Amino acid sequence: MMEQRLTHTTSQQTQQNLRTSPRMIQSMEILQMPLPALQERIDQELESNIALEIDEGAESAETAADEQHADAPGENAEEFARLDSMERDFGEDYDNTYGSRGLRRERSGDGDWRQDFMANLRARGDSLQDEVLHQWTFAEVESDIAKAGQVLIESLSPDGLLEVPLEELADTSVSHDALEQALATLQTLVEPSGIGARSLQECLLLQVRAQIEQAPEDAAAWGAVQALIEDHLDDLVQNRLPDIVKATPYDMAQVRDAMRLMHRLSLAPGKDLTPDDVLPVIPDVLVEYDDVSDTYVATLLDGPIPPLRVSPRYVEMARDKAVDTRTRQFLERNVDNARWLVDALQQRGATLLKVVDVVLDKQRPFFDEGPRSLKPLPMTAVADIIGVHVATISRTVADKWMQTPRGILPLRRFFSGGTATSSGEQMSWDAVREVLREVVEQEDCRKPHSDEALAAALRERGIDIARRTVVKYRQKMGIPPARLRREH
Repeated sequence: MMEQRLTHTTSQQTQQNLRTSPRMIQSMEILQMPLPALQERIDQELESNIALEIDEGAESAETAADEQHADAPGENAEEFARLDSMERDFGEDYDNTYGSRGLRRERSGDGDWRQDFMANLRARGDSLQDEVLHQWTFAEVESDIAKAGQVLIESLSPDGLLEVPLEELADTSVSHDALEQALATLQTLVEPSGIGARSLQECLLLQVRAQIEQAPEDAAAWGAVQALIEDHLDDLVQNRLPDIVKATPYDMAQVRDAMRLMHRLSLAPGKDLTPDDVLPVIPDVLVEYDDVSDTYVATLLDGPIPPLRVSPRYVEMARDKAVDTRTRQFLERNVDNARWLVDALQQRGATLLKVVDVVLDKQRPFFDEGPRSLKPLPMTAVADIIGVHVATISRTVADKWMQTPRGILPLRRFFSGGTATSSGEQMSWDAVREVLREVVEQEDCRKPHSDEALAAALRERGIDIARRTVVKYRQKMGIPPARLRREH
């Protein structure tokens, strides 16, 4: 029998492990949160942490934090320094694990201490189907027609159109004839007009007929619109107005008048009934010009965020040996968590101001002269200046807004690549698009520039980009091609 031998070897290996405490993850979350989400998070903490309270007498959250840490200055400074160090050392692995894609955020609870702010948030409305079904209850129809109407309403697209053929909706419970009768009633009953249309053309025609019924004195003008939609919709879309003039009794002025009336019509009446919810934009930073120092100065706008502090009462109780051990341990945990949150908020504000200060320095021409002077500013360059990882910069600018002398602007707008002009000047891609917009606005509307001509016009201004890049930017900016920009 062959003898088998087992051997054991021992080896040592040095390896770096990525370990991040829950508190560090919380700090990253807080840094990335926009103000509304941060408010909600603070509401939850105030509700769940007995040691955290609003400092009614403090002028700012920063002042409150300073007072609370007088007895232990910078006790969390090492933790935050370790956070920055780990981001720099581990880079992408760290960001993928604990960045916005890796973090799960809980959104629950609703505090009642910020009623003024919450009053500005619009409650989520009913769905399109709910809104239309409510109107359908007023239809005086037979039960089978009423049921067919419900089937139609459940099949409406978000735009309010019926894109499913009636043949596919008909079954043993709802007949094709009932669906047709229900559709006719639905199209005349439901507001706004156009809901239930089976095509874009029918949607526009339903709205035109409603306009004629509401204002018979304008029937002639709307009659021209109706005729053009019925017979020349494709020519209107393609801006082939001379062809329409040749094929109709209308001259060019009448066609243009009809097109102006068409602008009152909606291509998506369903969205007019249930407009999208829009959250308010709340600036995180105020930028003002100081004429004495000839500089732009940034100030945190933390108005919606209450000044927080650790409750002195519970700090004292946590230190009191007369209190039973279990209660003291509970209080110590809550005091510790409250202090961390106050520090994290202070760190968030400090990092945000550092980033904004760099932006104000590097993008000074934008604030002085306008969008055409926006310079390329990679996040990596700002990270190097501040001394943090680029992921920290990305979290800092995410969903943050600045109130500036040039309006309320997203902070991320100031970070982009760019190109060099013929004079050697650096220009951001946003600035290039702004020049492109100016070229289009200044062109002869009767002979608009082709994309090649737009590229040539940019080259005359020292910006050498390819025609395909012009097309990409034009489409991104919502500028139609030359044939659709032409005015006849």
